[in-house]
Amino acid sequence: MSKFRFQSLFWFGPMLAVMGLVAGLVANTWFPIPLALLLTGIVIMGTWFFWISSSTQGFWGRRTTQVSTNALVATLSVLAILAAINFLGARYAIRWDLTENQLLTLAPQSQQVVKDLRQPLKVWVFDKPEDRNSLDRELLENYRRYSSQFSFEAIDPQEKLGLAQDFGVKSPGQVYLEFGKKRQLVQSLFTPAGRERLSEEKLTNGIVKITGDRVLKVYFLQGHGELPLAELSQAVEALQAQSYTVAPLNLIQQPQIPSDATAIAIVNPRQPLFTAEVDALKNYLDRGGNLLVMANWDTDPGLDSLLSEWGVKLSNRLAIDVSRKVEGLGADTTVVNNYGQHPITKDFGDRTSFYPLAQPVEIKAIPGVESTPLLRTDEKTWAESNPQSEPVELNPPTDTKGPLTLGVALNRQLPSQREARLIVFGNANFASNSLFDRPELINNDVFLNSVVWLSQQDRQTLSIRPKEVKNRRFNLTSLQASIIGWMAVAIIPFLGFATAGILWWRRR
Repeated sequence: MSKFRFQSLFWFGPMLAVMGLVAGLVANTWFPIPLALLLTGIVIMGTWFFWISSSTQGFWGRRTTQVSTNALVATLSVLAILAAINFLGARYAIRWDLTENQLLTLAPQSQQVVKDLRQPLKVWVFDKPEDRNSLDRELLENYRRYSSQFSFEAIDPQEKLGLAQDFGVKSPGQVYLEFGKKRQLVQSLFTPAGRERLSEEKLTNGIVKITGDRVLKVYFLQGHGELPLAELSQAVEALQAQSYTVAPLNLIQQPQIPSDATAIAIVNPRQPLFTAEVDALKNYLDRGGNLLVMANWDTDPGLDSLLSEWGVKLSNRLAIDVSRKVEGLGADTTVVNNYGQHPITKDFGDRTSFYPLAQPVEIKAIPGVESTPLLRTDEKTWAESNPQSEPVELNPPTDTKGPLTLGVALNRQLPSQREARLIVFGNANFASNSLFDRPELINNDVFLNSVVWLSQQDRQTLSIRPKEVKNRRFNLTSLQASIIGWMAVAIIPFLGFATAGILWWRRR
């Protein structure tokens, strides 16, 4: 009996050795615990082999010894394979996000922002332990996977009152960023409507803002019946969330482009610009400026002389879309899900954007100017020269069959080694409040990415759309709930037992 108990102790040897090996490989350190486990296991196995060899004659020639040895080798092989799998899984983790809207995956822009960190940035979550959300931690862990410069810590503001006061925390649930000597409030998780999740959009925009060292200012031209800023309020708020300052500009009252202008936006002027204004814009581009032009089909901004120097022309014809991809849309609203290979649109895939009352943009090659179409319609569209005619139908040669280009990005290298950039959209309504923030569309991405590219912040975040969980719930009637309940607790178990009983009876 004592011999049997002594032999049983042998199994602790390989177990401890494998535990030490796995612990050392995963933790990337061998002292003190992994080394102690490994040595203890080796000593136990060595002692057992020595004892068996010295106390038993012909031990290695026995059949039982050979069978036991084979079993031991097989067991150790399985343990070694499991250890290797654990090691590879810890070192080279592969994650698949199978959620419908990729809820657990950072947007490409967020990934790039974190990868671009060159010094430590820390997220402080001042929240009570019982209120913390595991999904918030998962989001922060996703950020940390892309850069060792990113870290986070959850703090109970009541336990570390001094630290909370140092940050200026006024209530639990506030999230702060710390970058060098700068600190910034990102989000308050508790709102009058209740607790909300930590927002990827707010967090990434906060990182861009706190790490940025350049003042970005976008001027919206006024004085020609442009789309009012009140109708662009959502676009303005989105720009401000990404550290932009937005201001109106009237070139009649102030004939010079301000020296602090990052970009100028001209949004659907109802009257043509004066020649002096056009000349001021030309001079601005010649100095390395950045200009955004957005004009519907029934608008003449008076920019033909400027645009022709870049090889661009607004066709002044209405884009007609008869594909009926979305119920309720008229033929004068163009649906786009085909985008050019450009930093503005490269991550859009086949996602959808709407363009009501759009006009095509015609492009021709100009030496020194690089142009890339951004928005392309499909073959079921055309450029209509007479929208008032009934019925509206394609009539060549005055009408042009699709695909049509609704937007183009252009850039030109100047002798001063600076770069001038121009974006022309044959539509302005896509950035209005009615379409800007609709979750099923990427109209806001098109606008925000365009402004970021114009400001020559190509490696900054472009647009981070919040990811929403679709409601997949369905309501059961009391009868349906009862049937499901009985199926789970009675009917299915009874069928299982009945089947087992029948099989037993037939095999008796």
